[in-house]
Order: sequence, then C-alpha cells, then structure tokens
Amino acid sequence: MKIKRILISGLAVVLLSSCSDFLTVESPSSYSEDFVYSQKTEISRALNGVYASILVDNLYGDLYQRTFVMNSDVDLIPYTSNTASHNAYARFDCDDQGGEINKFWVAAYKAIEDANRFIYGVEHSPIFNKTDEELMQMLGEAKCLRAMVYHDLVVMFGDVPFTFEAAAQLGDNYVIPIKDRNEIQDLLIEDLKAIAPNMASTSSATVERASKEFAWSLIARIALTAGGYSLHPNKDDASSYGTMQRPSDYTKYYEIVREYTDKVITTGTHSLGTSFSDVFVKESNFELVNSGDPIFEIPFAKESTGQVGYLQGPTSTSNEGATLGKNVWGASSGSARLNAFYRYLFNENDKRRDFVNGLWYYGNGANNATQDSCMIRADYTVHNNKWSKLWSNAGQFVNTSSGSTGINFPYMRYADVLLMNAEAINELEGPTALAQNSLRLVHARAFDDQAAVAEFISNASTSKEAFLKAVLDERKWEFAGENSRWRDLVRTNLYGQEVVYSFLRYLSTAMSNAGSYSGFEDDIAQHDGSYYLDELPEYMYYHVLPQGVAWKVESNKVYGYPYPNRTMDILYIYNPYKQTSQPATALTAVDGKTWLTATLYQWSTDSQPTNQCRYSYYGYIRYTESGNIVLINNGVETPLEGNSVPEVSSLPPVRYILPFPNAALQRSGGAYKNYYGYK
Repeated sequence: MKIKRILISGLAVVLLSSCSDFLTVESPSSYSEDFVYSQKTEISRALNGVYASILVDNLYGDLYQRTFVMNSDVDLIPYTSNTASHNAYARFDCDDQGGEINKFWVAAYKAIEDANRFIYGVEHSPIFNKTDEELMQMLGEAKCLRAMVYHDLVVMFGDVPFTFEAAAQLGDNYVIPIKDRNEIQDLLIEDLKAIAPNMASTSSATVERASKEFAWSLIARIALTAGGYSLHPNKDDASSYGTMQRPSDYTKYYEIVREYTDKVITTGTHSLGTSFSDVFVKESNFELVNSGDPIFEIPFAKESTGQVGYLQGPTSTSNEGATLGKNVWGASSGSARLNAFYRYLFNENDKRRDFVNGLWYYGNGANNATQDSCMIRADYTVHNNKWSKLWSNAGQFVNTSSGSTGINFPYMRYADVLLMNAEAINELEGPTALAQNSLRLVHARAFDDQAAVAEFISNASTSKEAFLKAVLDERKWEFAGENSRWRDLVRTNLYGQEVVYSFLRYLSTAMSNAGSYSGFEDDIAQHDGSYYLDELPEYMYYHVLPQGVAWKVESNKVYGYPYPNRTMDILYIYNPYKQTSQPATALTAVDGKTWLTATLYQWSTDSQPTNQCRYSYYGYIRYTESGNIVLINNGVETPLEGNSVPEVSSLPPVRYILPFPNAALQRSGGAYKNYYGYK
C-alpha cells in the first residue's frame, strides 16, 4: 500500500493522508521563504514540491519511459519514414527543433531549480543543524533527486549547463555555464557521498522516498557511467558526430562502484525475493515492499500523475471514452513496446521471457460489438507486460480512465546494484567468487533449475570478457522497459554493433519472406547462438482462454494459462517460438472450438522489405531505395560491405546524444552551441 502520494497544482502542494484521499494544505507560495524554512512542517511541504516536479509527464511521468528510450535489441519504436525528421529520437534522427526535447529540458531544469532552492533554503534556515536527523534526511532527499535528474541529462545530452545554485543566488548571470560531464559526475558523486551517512535507511524512509541505500546506489550508477564510454564532440568541427571516449583513469570509478554497491549489499536491507514478476505486479497494485527489489520508486499519484501501466502492458481500446465487457480498468495505450526478436534472446527456461513479452492485446471484437476481444499482436513489436493497469485488482481504476495511473516506476532496483557490483569487481579483479555470487543471485531468481544456473555461472567465469558479456546479457533480460539497455551498450561501447544486428534481424527476416537473402544470416546466427530466424512461425495457432478457471495443458489439450488479471481473456499460443505444423488435434482446440491462426513476420511488399524494417534505425543504419545497406557516419551514407558485421572499432559511433533545444540556444545568447552534426 502506498504510504504517501504527491500532487502539485501550480505552486500548491498537497499531502496524501491515506491511500485514496488527499489532505489539501495551504499553498507554500502564500508564505515567504523565510517563513517556509523556519519550521519543519513547512520544510516538509516544500520538499514534496521538489518530488512533485519530477512526476510530470515531460520528465519521468512519460517521456523518460517511452520517447527517450532509444531503439536497441530490447526496446523498439518502429518508424516508416525515409526522410530526416525533427523528433524521431529513438532512431537517432532529430534536430534542435524537436518539441519533446525542449519539454524534457525545461522540466528537468525546473526540477533542478526546485531542488536547488530547497537545498539553499534548508542550509540557510535558522533552525538548520547538522545533527538534526529529520532536516538532514530531507536535505539528502532533495540532493538525490537533483543528482538523478542531472545524471540523466548528462547521459542524454553530454556536457550540459550545471549549477548547484538557485536562480536567486546567480545574480545577473542568467545563463548557466556548460560544464564538462566528468566534472559534473564527480561533483554529484562527492555531494551524495557527503550526505548519504546522514540519511535514513529504506526500512524507515520507504521506497517512495530517497534513502541512504538509494544515495549509495545512485553514486554507483553515476560512477559506472562516468567510468564508461560516451560520445564526445569534435569542438573544431560541429558537423562531426564525435568520437566514443572513456576517461584515462576510468578504473577509479569502478572502485567507487564496488565500494558503494558493497555498502548496499552488506546492509542487508534489500533482497530480490523469489519472484521476478511479483515485483511488477505488486507495483501495479500499489503495494510497497520496502525490503524487496525496489530501492527507489518514483512515487506517482494515483489517477493523477505517471503513465506506468498505461504505456506498458497490452493495448486495451475504448469506445466513446469507455471500455465495455469484462474490462473495468479503462483504456491503455500499450505503446511502450519491445523488439519482436527480444524474446528469442532468452534461454527458453527463463521465467522472465513469457512474463515480459506480451503477444496479445484487447481491441474491437466482431462487428465492434465489444472492446475487450483478445487478439494476437502480429506486427513489429510485442508488449512489455512488466506493468499494466490490467494487472491491478478490479476496482483500482474505472473503465473511463486512461493515463495518469499513479503506478510507481522503479528507478533503482537491488538487481541493478548486484549487477553493477558484479561488473565492477570483474573489471578490477576478474570474475571472482564475489562477482559470481552477485550475478548468480539475479540469474537464479529467473530459473527453477539451479543446476542450469550453476552451469551458466561456470561458463561465464572462464574469462573477464565472458563474464562481462554474461553481466550485460543479464541486464538485457532483467531491465526491459526501464530505460537501461541502450545506456549499458553506450558505456561499454557496444551500441553500434548491437544496433547493426538488431536492424539485420528485421531486414533478413523480411527479405527471406520475400524470397531473397541479406547475406548476414550466418553472422546473425553466430552472434545470437542459434539459427532461430529459420524457424520463426509464419503462422501462429492460438486459442482464446477465459480467465478465472484453473487451466492446465495435458496431451495437447488446453486447461489453463493464468495471468495476473483473472477477469480478461488471454491467449494460449500453440507455437509461440518455433514454426510447427498444425496442432495434433488439427483444427480443433478446446471443447471442439477451432484453433485461430495469425500470420507473423510477413514484413515485405512487392518482394521488398517494409519501411519499418528499412528505417527503424534510420539515423545509424538503413536499407536504401536502391537496395543497399548503409551506415551513417557524420551524415554520410557508407555501404556496409561484405556479409559480416564489422568489429566495434571499425563501426561509426551511434549519435545517441541529443541536441540542445533551439529555445535554449536562443535564450543563451550564443553561449550554448550544438555539436554532433546538429547544425
């Protein structure tokens, strides 16, 4: 059950007194700051205003979860256009005119300003005392929120305007100077190091508030980013996309990662639990677990802020603002999707695979009679079923609701801490027993066969390189939809290679169905460890199963396939992963009903791949109208030669860095400038 929710309207701050009722309090804006920071009750209300600033859709409520999740082998937004755009961010194709960039930028710097004002107000308060645990905890929370926003700005934009001072303290200097990303990250790390010992543990602060464990975890995340690769500009040539670089003293950051992940682990405050799916189902039901996997959840307000579970999960359509039939939860867009091939990258016994990869959705039934007919998802993506408003208990939402679910987003999880720990130790010492154990804990939760887990860890530990690959694979399987995969690939300088393979999977499948070949089939199979592309099911056989019954499957007869939602129908799919002949019962499924069929992976028209297969990675690799595969380097198309993917060192960098928005450039009066080919 959520303990607190935060809602802000203008400058008014309100506190939640129970799980469903808000207690409206007088707006702090009606008081002077001298009064606000003279007593703890008003300081607490001001802190809630800082929290409220990160909840907006233009920051973590929506854009962070969908718009600025770059395409990879895990997350995908398909595109059809073969021309450059202002705002096709996920395919590395945008410019400074993109509206969403400016919205995110403004929201991020508003949150930072709110945090800076709060921190200044507390530190200059007449009641401020470093021995006051309540004040130090509130100060630490604001510093954590400021650090997380700055960290995400650095990852997305590189070197950015930076200050710890509130606008009122800047005097006539209204243009905040650009600071090098390494300096920013160092300052954030030192700031959090200083405040973390004065903060409360998650066990008393709850996962909806920044805690000591979150501060430590955030230090580790920032340090891991700082020690990794990132795209740096060519200051002498603004048309250049830049080069991938890492600090020469990068190992010092891995030392920080090891130290601060060890702190979180040794406190014993958090554990993974035994169920991966349970983490997200509980979040979808507004249940807080302060000792479990989540370390910090962004505390969205129910039916007021946050799109979690509306963007994710299966699409559920509405008619004239309401859903009909069995759906009492309301519409969900299901637009935060996963790569169609992502599920083939799992071990077949990994329990995460079938929970996360959603192959069905709810739409118009026959003659539009109902709005909850269960249908197979047969396009370029699958649904991310980690969260869904449909997984909540009936009555949590009404059938006229759409976005603003209030379901929390797990910004930091213990699984992340364990895998950061394993990666840092491996980088510094190799795959030691401690590194192996951190990886083992995460991998073991996803498997029933622990002997297979032991074999996986043994194989991973044969070399430093093999262990890093195993850690990155584990992160790939663990963090879908958490804005993680592309960041992991950037800091390990593997993004270009994985984008090429992701593109080639789509293109090769489309060309194969059109009766031709890309020539990269063997290379893909070697990279992925299987020729599964040869066995993709052209036709899937499925049956709609009513929920609420103890179903099971025996001798090819379907008796059940339960999911968190026990009201809406779901699909039993006879052949979800490999091409097979018709079911042994021919066209008869359960109780004499006919198996339904759907065609999948038919991505060609007129013997040519569809635009989604050509252009979904447009800003880095695409398939031209003349039938050539080209890489994009400094804006120039370069043919991909041969039939194998080049080594990382031979690939151009992925231009994942975003441009400063044009509005910010104009306001700076020439102090800010875009590089990376944004001109």
